[in-house]
Amino acid sequence: MPAKNASKEDTKKEHPVEKTRLHRRNRHRERYDFTLLSHKCPELIPFVSFNKYGDESIDFSNPEAVRMLNKALLMQYYDIKEWDLASGYLCPPIPGRADYIHYAADLLSQKNFGKVPKGSNITCLDIGVGASCIYPIIGIREYGWTFIGSDIDQVSIAAAKKIVASNPVLQNKIEIRIQANPEDIFKNIIKENECVDLTICNPPFHASPEEALLGNLRKVKNLKLGKEEKSTLNFGGQQHELWCKGGEHEFVQNMIVESKMYRDNCFWFTTLISKQSNLKRAYQAQEKAGIQESRTIPMGQGNKTSRILAWTFLNPKQQTEWVKKRWK
Repeated sequence: MPAKNASKEDTKKEHPVEKTRLHRRNRHRERYDFTLLSHKCPELIPFVSFNKYGDESIDFSNPEAVRMLNKALLMQYYDIKEWDLASGYLCPPIPGRADYIHYAADLLSQKNFGKVPKGSNITCLDIGVGASCIYPIIGIREYGWTFIGSDIDQVSIAAAKKIVASNPVLQNKIEIRIQANPEDIFKNIIKENECVDLTICNPPFHASPEEALLGNLRKVKNLKLGKEEKSTLNFGGQQHELWCKGGEHEFVQNMIVESKMYRDNCFWFTTLISKQSNLKRAYQAQEKAGIQESRTIPMGQGNKTSRILAWTFLNPKQQTEWVKKRWK
């Protein structure tokens, strides 16, 4: 039923039973059950109200509401008891982060006779673990992997360590490492003779703080249907989380170049690519680096489309030996 006093323009839209663009194993394909989530996390209750279509929802332009929704999702679906976020830091949408983990798991399965390798023998490196520690939480709870989480920011490091220490299901499964040199990505993070099965990364998207602010303003105006002029970082974000010199393109270029130094330490290197236009130059950097194999994996959430770029330096024989040694 439409909410009372709804105009013709506000007539309720039919919502799909499932968000079919999300990965088939994603726990968040159905619409949020705010009654269930509020029962699990009572702190969410003050932020839940009926929208103009008569559906329970939250104001997604309100950073505190988004933070509490994330907390409720982590408690309900990933058995996280204690989770909080440092003020002003990136509060990522969990369904999209879960998609990355599930598609990365599929990537591993393609070299393992179609079966996702699970358990603590599988080590994943999260470049830019952030204050939320989202990717390790999902990877550990879904597949039992172990994680290395790196970051250049001391506050993010402290926050991630606190989340790990506060949740028994995460302890002894994540090692948080500080990247002392912001210009480096893998250097001084991957140790000599250390094996990493998979790296993941959500690189800074923008090339300047001004560009980041304009991008966020567009996001807020979309959430407010064009009625909100003031830019509020609804998902948060510090400088290093949102922008870097050269933006996503340059960050990914540097990642590919540096990955060659660790060609024997890692099976699959991966990163998100938000802008389709950045793929061509990334492919050129891969070719120059001498990779053995590359994959581009499309992902979709709502109206947004992104992709995972993956590459490996291991030849087929080395890949077979790796699987036999680590995944069996």
